[in-house]
Amino acid sequence: METKSKAKSMLCFSLGVILLVLLDQLTKMAAQTMLRTGPRPLIPNVFELQYLENRGSAFGMLQGQRIFFILMAGLMLLLIPYVHYKLPLTKRFWYLRVITVLFLAGAIGNAIDRIIHGYVIDFFYFSLIDFPIFNVADIYVTVSTFLFVVLILFYYKEEDFDQIKILSKK
Repeated sequence: METKSKAKSMLCFSLGVILLVLLDQLTKMAAQTMLRTGPRPLIPNVFELQYLENRGSAFGMLQGQRIFFILMAGLMLLLIPYVHYKLPLTKRFWYLRVITVLFLAGAIGNAIDRIIHGYVIDFFYFSLIDFPIFNVADIYVTVSTFLFVVLILFYYKEEDFDQIKILSKK
């Protein structure tokens, strides 16, 4: 019975990742098509869509480290599905299963850009605070990381971690 549940969980995980990656890639294609001619203010002096080819990571750090980012995405492609598979199939761990979907979708979305273009397409820009330009995959990674930290600090208890047997053969 648990094998069927694990298979269903992995199917949902895979479909979730695929759908989120497709959403990310569609928004990047739209940005590439519609924003190359210049920014499009949505809320003047606050928020705009602005095309940027980012060859680094978040906030433009580690410029030109394409191979490093592709290798890290490959590692995530191996590690995160394994972690998802090992998570207990209880309501208590539902949040962590969602986080694995979000994080992997973000990693894959940006890796696709790096492989195909050599850079990541960014386009959301909060001009009011001059926040670095970002994309949908960045939102996935940021939200999943934030939620993970909040859950670790305030939701999960030490005995919950005893249930997660990442390195066991079960």
